[in-house]
Amino acid sequence: MAIIHSIYRYPVKGLSPEALPRIALAPGETVPGDRLYAIENGPSGFDPSAPAYLSKQHFLMLMKNERLAALRTAFDQASHVLRIQDGESEAARGDLRTDKGRAGIENFFATSFADELHGAPKILHADGHSFSDVASKVVSIINLTSVAALEDIVDATVNPLRFRGNVYVTGWPAWSELDLVGKEVSIGPHARFKVVKRIVRCAATNVDPLTGIRDLNIPKALMRALGHSDCGIYAEVTAAGEIAAGNEIKIV
Repeated sequence: MAIIHSIYRYPVKGLSPEALPRIALAPGETVPGDRLYAIENGPSGFDPSAPAYLSKQHFLMLMKNERLAALRTAFDQASHVLRIQDGESEAARGDLRTDKGRAGIENFFATSFADELHGAPKILHADGHSFSDVASKVVSIINLTSVAALEDIVDATVNPLRFRGNVYVTGWPAWSELDLVGKEVSIGPHARFKVVKRIVRCAATNVDPLTGIRDLNIPKALMRALGHSDCGIYAEVTAAGEIAAGNEIKIV
């Protein structure tokens, strides 16, 4: 039997995950509050009045800015206040809905990431928009058995949070999730999903999510061992419902 082990969202793209005991999902939407904000790395042309997908190259991101992982951030969904801890002390705090709050966060990145910037950092947001790595609104699902198999491939412990997934699953055989593309799955009593794509992994997974150190080459190891660099799947929500840790996952 496959079940949900854990659920996460990432309120600010590239920053710390937030664990969720349960979450309500709507058709055609991602996890509420996931990638709600992003930090623009130089002018991107993003228009909040007409938000459109932009590739991750336009933002601060782990693939190129691994020091992001060493920051400890916390986002309050009610107040939209982001707190950033760098080392032992709080480095910045601000309400991302206000000019003053955004300026405080932007100033932190302008100073701390000066050598990695292509222009002034800017907090981006648009109602109903998610700064996902893909254009469609999806939920990312990671099979923890595949992560365990990957540990044998790289001969090292692999923190599953390297993959920055929304839903982590136990009970599926290793790599079996990759064969679910085109199929439907149910989670809990009501939620339904259609699996639409395998997730091709990039250099962001090489970064340890606790230390910010680039200590593995996961895409290369996957390609060498399996002939592809995929780990995890994207699924579109087709029927609304609440999902929670411990819910059973069934292939429809």
